[in-house]
Amino acid sequence: MTLSTGTRIGSYDVEAKLGAGGMGEVYKARDVRLNRLVALKMLKGERALAGDDLARFRAEAEIIARL
Repeated sequence: MTLSTGTRIGSYDVEAKLGAGGMGEVYKARDVRLNRLVALKMLKGERALAGDDLARFRAEAEIIARL
């Protein structure tokens, strides 16, 4: 799922595509509630439901949140 600049996902406005990999795509986005930049990772549809990938995604999110 490729997102265009200006697309809103929940409270996030997409500003630019940062990259893509095996799990999905990563975008630079602005959290409009807290007015801060974030990285928004969109998983590929078929990968989002896979148990191992979901566990990996959650572990990655926890590590990033600690930074």
